[in-house]
Amino acid sequence: MTITFHGAAQTVTGSKHLIALNNGTQILLDCGLFQGLGDETDELNESFGFNPSTLNYLILSHAHIDHCGLIPLLVAKGFNGPIYCTTASMQLANILLQDSAKIQMQDNDYQNKHLARKGLATKPPLYTDDDVIKALSLFKIVDYNQIFEIEPNIKLNFTDAGHIVGSAAINLIITENGKETKITFSGDVGTYGDALLKSPQKFPQADYILLESTYGDSLHKNLAPTADELLKVITQTCIAKQGKVIIPAFSVGRTQEILYALNNLEERNILPDVAYYVDSPLALKATQILKNNTQILNPNVQKLLKTDNDVFNFKGLKCIQSVIESKALNNDTRPCVIISSSGMAEAGRVKHHIKNNIGNNKNTILMVGYCEPNSLGGKLIAGKQTVQIFGDNYQVNADVQAIKSMSAHGDYEDLIQFLSCQNPAEVKKIFLVHGEYPNQQKFRKRLLDIGFSDIEIPQLHQTVTLL
Repeated sequence: MTITFHGAAQTVTGSKHLIALNNGTQILLDCGLFQGLGDETDELNESFGFNPSTLNYLILSHAHIDHCGLIPLLVAKGFNGPIYCTTASMQLANILLQDSAKIQMQDNDYQNKHLARKGLATKPPLYTDDDVIKALSLFKIVDYNQIFEIEPNIKLNFTDAGHIVGSAAINLIITENGKETKITFSGDVGTYGDALLKSPQKFPQADYILLESTYGDSLHKNLAPTADELLKVITQTCIAKQGKVIIPAFSVGRTQEILYALNNLEERNILPDVAYYVDSPLALKATQILKNNTQILNPNVQKLLKTDNDVFNFKGLKCIQSVIESKALNNDTRPCVIISSSGMAEAGRVKHHIKNNIGNNKNTILMVGYCEPNSLGGKLIAGKQTVQIFGDNYQVNADVQAIKSMSAHGDYEDLIQFLSCQNPAEVKKIFLVHGEYPNQQKFRKRLLDIGFSDIEIPQLHQTVTLL
């Protein structure tokens, strides 16, 4: 059999890995949207590198858009097989994909107006909500720690990856010519000791491991607690400078983490008395899904829930639903905190908030997670003085800060701990995916130092034969 890396190869977006068996069966692991890769992004999203109609199965590690966001296009181009995932991943994919289609269509209309004014040809959105509806009909639930037979020679087992609600490592046992091959795809690995979720679960011994490496050269430990970092930024911006804090945050995972941290400040009676807005209807739906799946929360949160029945709510919080309400925030000069998606600031309402607030030095744009270097968020973190938003250039006068302790991705110590359940002598090869190449090279050396013998960093569309 072979495996071809059609996404998240030496980059952190567009997760897509194709296993092809000798009998012609094809299994796709994830089908993610490429984000924040500049001029390359559209081309990468429009061309899979394989024929969707020849796929037999899709297995989804979790519902972040860089892992599931191209499923509607895959279906529109001919895929009609089952899509296996956990219960919570299906619930999240339902709302995330519908929201993604809406954003694609809205942003497409906005960009087409600019193109038309410049006399350039317009283009259709990547996919529509009709494509999403068709895709969602193909989803099939497989519970954690259940050996599920996809077909007689292919067995699937999901183990909790601790990244977001529903996230899973994909463990496959594939039999060809009487020989078993055990393949694990980590998906995205969470942190050990996460504020909300349980730690990543041990997974069965594997022959081949596809391992994410987002923070393969970083440590999150010994950083200031998230709540204290938020308090510092809000106090400096909203109280001292009477400005706004704009927080680009993924609707799933990161927004809930921020709300939990702000709730913690209220519990300690030190939450600054300003207005707080969650300007993301999607984040509100995702928060409700998390509330409906409290069994995946860690023991500390379970304990808190006995005295605080809503750990994501606090004084001064208002949830924004309509576009009219969202636009009104830009005309309100009072100090406030606006939490809005997307996390890399590449799309969604937060992009408009940044556009309207980036020129004022009283304001702060607070990044709270990893951003692909070519994304708007990545450029802001890199200290660019001028950035392009919706085709126009904007001077960066607002303060740009980042909270590095907030990450749903494990650092290199977490990733090594994730691998600690494996006997290195039995692992034939580890493929490092979902990471930037310089970090992957350093992480590769660390893995070699602890006894793994063969570490490969695949390139985009590279095919490897599994022996």
